[in-house]
Amino acid sequence: MEMPVVRECTVEECVYNRDQACHAQAITVGDMRHPHCDTYLNAPAKGGDPNSTGRVGACKVANCRHNEQFECRAPGITVGHVESAVDCMTYAPA
Repeated sequence: MEMPVVRECTVEECVYNRDQACHAQAITVGDMRHPHCDTYLNAPAKGGDPNSTGRVGACKVANCRHNEQFECRAPGITVGHVESAVDCMTYAPA
């Protein structure tokens, strides 16, 4: 199984974001009820590998239609702001 790619991240203040692209090796989404990006981190320095594109390592949002045994099966996701939260914008209720 190949992990889904983070196609776009509009959360500029995240340490893993460079030019609206995620550079974390893998992110985790969710807290069982909400599709938050659990990997989001706001700090002054940038991190991650600038030569890699982030992928979804795990999804803890059981009621998402893309979730299969806590693994994301979407072809790719987008991460962005929902009010004050940083969420998976690809989340779709099952």
